[in-house]
Amino acid sequence: MTQILESVSTTWLLPVVVVLLVAWLIYRWSRRGDHLQQVLNEIGYERIDGLVVPDSDDGEIQIDYLLLTSQGILILHIKDVQGVVFGSDKMQDWTVISEDRRYTFSNPQPALYDRIAAVRQIVRQVPVAGRVLFLDGAEFTKGVPDMVCGLDELLAEFGESDKAAAQRKIEAFKPHWELIQKAVAQRG
Repeated sequence: MTQILESVSTTWLLPVVVVLLVAWLIYRWSRRGDHLQQVLNEIGYERIDGLVVPDSDDGEIQIDYLLLTSQGILILHIKDVQGVVFGSDKMQDWTVISEDRRYTFSNPQPALYDRIAAVRQIVRQVPVAGRVLFLDGAEFTKGVPDMVCGLDELLAEFGESDKAAAQRKIEAFKPHWELIQKAVAQRG
């Protein structure tokens, strides 16, 4: 009888644990997107997602996010990796080591420089910055390369506590932002 009770009590336990684990993973995944959107909304007064701009070679460059901030125009290239990231300014390939795998990807900095140059060709007189944004789950144990940050660092660097002063800066950048919008409309 006790064997029957033990098997009955453990029979339902495994599916419950699996359902709870899946629910937790879905919750964590959805919160990552929420945190990204919260930070983008906090630092960006206007935003264009999935933008394609002309480059200097009569080609096109895709930009994940382009934001109008109180500091000028900000280009974000998103990297969503889980694990320890080994990369530096001079390395051609960066490596990610996670619990279950190891893989490499090209250093994203040169492509970011090209994106910054392409946007500067359009706006000319406005500060243009770029960041490779690693979402939660990436860890740099050997130092963080230039123009690379996480969400908290991005908010600390581009967040503005004085919203009135920020609004005045935004108004000064607005005509240049409209140039980008026109360039996008002409290509689309």
